[in-house]
Amino acid sequence: MTDVLVTGIGAVSCHGRGAAALWRAMRDARVRLPDRPADPLAHMALPLIYLVPEDHVPAEHPGRAAQFAVTAAAEALRDAGLTGRERTRFGVVVGSCMGEAGLREADRYPESRTAGRRPAFQLATHLGAWLGGIGANSSIANACSAGLFALCTAVDMLRCGEVDVVLAGGADAYSRVALGCFNRLGAVDPVRCRPYDRHRAGTVFGEGAGMLVLESREHARARGVGTGYARVTGTGWSCDAHHPTAPEPAGDQITRAMREALAEAGDDGVGCVLPHGTGTQLNDVTESGALHRALGPAAGSVPLYSLKALIGHTGGAAAGLAACAAALILRHRVVPPNVPLDEPDPACPVRLPVGAGTALDVDRVLVNAYGFGGTNASVVLAADGGGVR
Repeated sequence: MTDVLVTGIGAVSCHGRGAAALWRAMRDARVRLPDRPADPLAHMALPLIYLVPEDHVPAEHPGRAAQFAVTAAAEALRDAGLTGRERTRFGVVVGSCMGEAGLREADRYPESRTAGRRPAFQLATHLGAWLGGIGANSSIANACSAGLFALCTAVDMLRCGEVDVVLAGGADAYSRVALGCFNRLGAVDPVRCRPYDRHRAGTVFGEGAGMLVLESREHARARGVGTGYARVTGTGWSCDAHHPTAPEPAGDQITRAMREALAEAGDDGVGCVLPHGTGTQLNDVTESGALHRALGPAAGSVPLYSLKALIGHTGGAAAGLAACAAALILRHRVVPPNVPLDEPDPACPVRLPVGAGTALDVDRVLVNAYGFGGTNASVVLAADGGGVR
């Protein structure tokens, strides 16, 4: 089977632009309260979101999600030692919850009144045009698991020989309709995003993008790259088909996706899990139970890193950013401390180390992502070449 490497990463989050900014925030583990958008028509009880700072948003691309996607992609390409203009088959796979739904809010983007109908899910097209690449170009809209489905799709494309290099990940930005819908669902935490906390009351969205460069080991070696951040050693995906928004309570299909990814990766355990962990009551309890079924007795001791507590729930970008975070954990061989909980929930018996980093005992990280409609995905990343590049 083709050995698929992650050779570059790029990130944009509420902590700023760049993977280095993300790692600093992970290492510092400080509580960050959500922002209130400067949107006079955001008439809702809890207009809370973790916004990307304006001085970190380039203005040369239409729509915030496209700006984030291109910024993260450009960094990932530089990190991989690529320009995007090589004579190679570049694929692009981008996941998103809302695409560029914000562009349809005419009061914020007056040009949309006269631009006619434009598709909301055009991020992959926009990235492909910016890249000038020749290869498959796909948008994934599997709700909040879209970024990890994009990564799994990219792996399949490389293993099938459809492309030489793939830019894969996710991007999402503020849109009034998304925030309004979650307010109507009663699914917004009035304090902050606090997964696995006993007093959690929902999630809090965030803006951002996480993009990764994936390529086969053979292709990487041919251009002089010996090792990558990580190897993608296992993928798994499934669907609950249980409810439009709620996870299937038993978590059978969530467990199945994890087990498939772990089985493909080999039975060597994992040193860290980046859970989906949204902060909603159902998600956190369901995923905790599924982790115990998938990992067995090790589930209580394997450290979890709760990324959404740091950057909010970035929708379709969440798993792309989580995969970037996993690559950084493998590179530095340490699991950063979690943002502290007010009170751990005894119904979620998982280990969330705080206060100091935890040595990565096993050089493999499991990343999970789940979305509305019961779409589930899991990926195992393993250190390549012993960790630090």
